[in-house]
Amino acid sequence: MKIFKQSFLSFLLLTCISLQADRNITVDLKDFSKAPRFLSEFGFFEDMKNQLPVKNVHPYSLINPLFSDETNKMRFVYVPEGERLGYVKNKVFIFPVGSALIKTFAYLNNNGPLDKQLLETRLLINTQSGWKAISYVWNEDQTDAQRAIAGATIPTRFINSAGKEINVRYRAPNQNQCKECHQVNKVMTPIGPKARNMDKLVNYHSGEMNQLLYWAALGWIDQKLDSTSISSFADINASLDERARAYLDINCGHCHIQGGSADTTGLYLNLMENRKEQLGIYKKPVAAGRASGNLKYSIVPGNSEDSIMMFRMQSLDPGIMMPESGRALADEAGIRLIKEWIDKL
Repeated sequence: MKIFKQSFLSFLLLTCISLQADRNITVDLKDFSKAPRFLSEFGFFEDMKNQLPVKNVHPYSLINPLFSDETNKMRFVYVPEGERLGYVKNKVFIFPVGSALIKTFAYLNNNGPLDKQLLETRLLINTQSGWKAISYVWNEDQTDAQRAIAGATIPTRFINSAGKEINVRYRAPNQNQCKECHQVNKVMTPIGPKARNMDKLVNYHSGEMNQLLYWAALGWIDQKLDSTSISSFADINASLDERARAYLDINCGHCHIQGGSADTTGLYLNLMENRKEQLGIYKKPVAAGRASGNLKYSIVPGNSEDSIMMFRMQSLDPGIMMPESGRALADEAGIRLIKEWIDKL
């Protein structure tokens, strides 16, 4: 793990923050049978439209985020006062009951003429009976978001990183679709917040700080964890293999893992998997059909065009594409990365 270098003053400031009371959260997150109709009823934000959280809701970030139609994501976390997180190396942090992970999907359009648009806020709340997933879709006035049990499709447009205007039908998932990605061994669980995927600097009110140290200052975790930071798949200074494996881990590995929704395929793409066939190399698909594109193997080393993985990543056909939910666009940057990786295997 990287060595955290922060001033004693910053540490004291964060310690003071950790002592604030839970006065702003207005819903009993430990035990609620029905989610509020509107996002504002939780009390997570001081300013909904500008996504400014209350004092005891904290922003967080991931080294490697999941591709979601090029949306910008604003992540926040709430942990009940006085509670701590459990830690197991290479696993998601174990959040105490009453915790909430809050993620807003938006098109900020910082490099173009279109206005910022908040699309959806997803909540993962750890209740007495386990994690519950709830989706809220934002209204046109951008003042609040309403619960969307059945999901929603939002036709919109945005300016991508290259300055090009893109039309998209953004899809907010229904509750069953949330389970497809967030369920391991039939138990709902978060995906992203692992120590190895969070060892990075984040801007807080008190200044820029490594967020693992920030969490330690809040009393949530120990300052020193037995963890190794993962490479960013966007870091051109990292090795091609590190970048490709990091991409597959966050975009595919939560389903393609033992106990995940794609367990029966025998294709395991999580970071800790090292067996060549399980990673797809010369692995035949369990079920042949049009989703295989009449190709024989998931990965043919040196030949991405004959690899089922590449065929499915490039497709926009709902019966073929992978991931099969959570996107309406192809991840062009991800495709280029995995194509280069396969071609150089």
